[in-house]
Amino acid sequence: MGVSVDRLVAARVTAPRDPTPWIGVLGIVVLVAAQVYGVISSPPDRDMGHLQKIMYVHVPAAWNAMLAFLVVALASLRYLWKGRPADDLLAASAAEVGALLTGLTLALGMIWGKPTWGVWWTWEPRLTSTAVLFFMFVAYLILRSFVDDFERRAQWSAVVGLLGALNVPIVYMSVRWWRTLHQLQSSPMTLDSSYTWPLRVNAVAVMLLMAFAIVHRYRTAVTEYTADELADHAALRGEGNRV
Repeated sequence: MGVSVDRLVAARVTAPRDPTPWIGVLGIVVLVAAQVYGVISSPPDRDMGHLQKIMYVHVPAAWNAMLAFLVVALASLRYLWKGRPADDLLAASAAEVGALLTGLTLALGMIWGKPTWGVWWTWEPRLTSTAVLFFMFVAYLILRSFVDDFERRAQWSAVVGLLGALNVPIVYMSVRWWRTLHQLQSSPMTLDSSYTWPLRVNAVAVMLLMAFAIVHRYRTAVTEYTADELADHAALRGEGNRV
């Protein structure tokens, strides 16, 4: 039935101050500026031409998805340790954003791969492990929608979230462990200097938007959780008064 209002207050599940408007606006401004900067300042690639510049969204989306799943892992561990509802809500919020960024990574990779490799999809290690990561967190979100009991949902979600996060190092190291079509490292160190700064600035812009989305979703989740707890408490008091 959920935890009591007393436990809710004791757990201090409170929404943080809302920094999301300025973070979101700043993220959009930086992203637009970084895209313009990247298109203007970097020359077309010798083999891929201007198609190569899809990297300025594709790679930052992948990097920041991994950061989002790190938040999931840390919040899930803290929930299993402390049992604080706030940690479960934070993990769920980060999982939603991470799954979105991973889906964007896959979609942009397919658009990039078709003219570069000649196929929309191939079961090479980096693509396969990223797809597994995506579907694990889709399953995480589906699980949350099918379990009504809060504590059971939070415990199961924490376990699934940790298992999903364990796949992140596999995605990152896949280009080292197996033969792959991807370059050895997705790092500015492997790029021509004319591509390095646009990539870094775009990564910061996507990180700001990721932070905006996670905080905004977390605040919404806290509001929904608090409203449900208060409704349950009011219903119990009403039943007690009738008795």
